[in-house]
Amino acid sequence: MKKVLAAILCLPLLVPAAAWSEGGPADERGQVRTFAALPDGVRLPEGIAANPVNGDIYVGTFDGGGKNKLLRYSRNGKLLATRDFGATPLLGLEFDRAHRKVYITNVGDFAGAKSKIQRIAADFDSGSAVEDVAEIPKIGAPGPRTVDNPDGSQDTIAFGSGARVPNALTFDHAGNLYISDSFQGAVFRIDNPASCSQTCPVQTWIHDPLLATAGFPPFGANGLVFNADESALFIANTGDDRVLKIANGAISVFAESINGADGLVFDRQGRLWVCANQADQVVALNASGRVIAQLGSFEGIGKDGAPKGLLFPASPVIVGDEMFVTNLAIALTPATGDEPEEDVTRWTVSRIKLP
Repeated sequence: MKKVLAAILCLPLLVPAAAWSEGGPADERGQVRTFAALPDGVRLPEGIAANPVNGDIYVGTFDGGGKNKLLRYSRNGKLLATRDFGATPLLGLEFDRAHRKVYITNVGDFAGAKSKIQRIAADFDSGSAVEDVAEIPKIGAPGPRTVDNPDGSQDTIAFGSGARVPNALTFDHAGNLYISDSFQGAVFRIDNPASCSQTCPVQTWIHDPLLATAGFPPFGANGLVFNADESALFIANTGDDRVLKIANGAISVFAESINGADGLVFDRQGRLWVCANQADQVVALNASGRVIAQLGSFEGIGKDGAPKGLLFPASPVIVGDEMFVTNLAIALTPATGDEPEEDVTRWTVSRIKLP
């Protein structure tokens, strides 16, 4: 109900897709289209990445306890390959263009195994080898967070979860890999992972209460991306509805009230696009953290069982002038019949031509 109420309250702020069009009805800028439907029996697409050379789109699934898969699509939405991963969910993907590998966060802690980083060849098929890169260290939850109240009092939030939940990945220009951990409230770093395997050293780059959450959905540090000159790393905190910024060694709040801030990506104009998974839209932030565009909405379930528009958008990636978004469409509350995700029987990836 929280999600439904929030969506209703936000309706007056939505900008119709047509408002972005300068070319009339034939102009698709800002409109949400279906890029691909997942194969029968494959559910809950979460992570996404792209090969900038040929436009291939990679999608990983977050099917806890189910049959998780890594999918590879062509630029026009044709399914090219599927690789099984079994019971362990795949939360995040990132493409290493220098070595033509797809990096994967494998959340083994959700399936009685070890959470780790893996990689696979860009042109993988069903039998391609999956290589272990590193195991995520167990560092526990960060210390408590003190929150100031308007009356001068303070609240203290204590965090208890120590599960290892590597979520999103991003490379810097030097080829170092950064990994967010949603439950441990941390960002880890692996220096030049292309030069090592299985037991690559993992550093705790930052471990801070701002990266944890006591909110809903119960995921803290999530999407992360560097700005163009790498002077700052931006991190979504999903449960706190925030985008955070790390610059000059300091962490701060960059934007508030992004309802379920999830995956992040910068476009060529310098806009930071954020998947707002509880608002069923993607929003763009300017350099000051101000919302300057809001695209997409949930428009019901089609006869094929697939969502129309966006439903729990999780991760974005940009290829050319198009953004591709996974519709996770996962019901996080007990089944009561009031969540549209409960009615989804086919899962999709959407595309949006950027305004």
